[in-house]
Amino acid sequence: MQPPPIPSKDAENLRTLAICHYVVSGLSLLGIGFLGLHYSIMHTVLGNPKLWEKAKESPPFNPAEFFHFFQWFYVIFGVLMLTGGILTLISGRFIHRRVNRTFSIVIAGLNCLHFPFGTLLGIFTIIVLTKDSVMRLYAQSETKTLTDSA
Repeated sequence: MQPPPIPSKDAENLRTLAICHYVVSGLSLLGIGFLGLHYSIMHTVLGNPKLWEKAKESPPFNPAEFFHFFQWFYVIFGVLMLTGGILTLISGRFIHRRVNRTFSIVIAGLNCLHFPFGTLLGIFTIIVLTKDSVMRLYAQSETKTLTDSA
C-alpha cells in the first residue's frame, strides 16, 4: 500500500518557515547591536562621575558600582541572544534541507520564549513540523540522503 501523496503546500510551508527562521535569526543578531548601543549609553551616563557632581542631591546609589554590577546582565543577555540567533539560523537551514526535525522542534520551543516574533515562529514551526504529511516529507528526504551517500 502506497502512502497518500504529499501536498505541495507542505513544501511551501517549510520553505516559508526556513525563511522566517533566517529573518528571526537576523533580528536576534541585530538585537546584539542595540544591546551594545544601550551599553555605551549607560556606560556614558553611569560611568562618568562628572555628570553627577552638579546634581542637587546625590543619587541613592553609587552609579559606577551599579553599572559594574549591571555589566553582567549585558554579558549574559548578549550570549543568550547570540546563541539563540545561531541556533535559529541552524534550525532554519535544517528545515530548508528537511533534516533533524527534532532539533528544529526543540529550537521552536526555545524560540517561544522570545516574545513576540520568536513566539509566533516557534508556535508555527511546531504546528507545521508535527503534521503527518511533513513527517513523511522528512522521511523521504532522509531516505534520499542515505541513497545518495551510498
